[in-house]
Amino acid sequence: MTGSDTPRRDPLPSQDQRTVLEAFPAGHPRGSWPAEEYAAVQRAQGMQAQVVMDLRTDQFLVVTRHHHPLIHFTEGCT
Repeated sequence: MTGSDTPRRDPLPSQDQRTVLEAFPAGHPRGSWPAEEYAAVQRAQGMQAQVVMDLRTDQFLVVTRHHHPLIHFTEGCT
């Protein structure tokens, strides 16, 4: 079997997906505080928001995760 005959294996899709709610510049005079305050308001409204740092864009991101459980099939299902 040559390299071109090797079956392609794609990674499984992630079960956790993030949605960016808001972005704040890391160079803000108050640092991450604006992002933390925004995330606290979102959490008070029932959303599971957290602050992460995006090093590539130099921003604090307020994100929420959405967990998509795998679907399990049982015997006899068509």
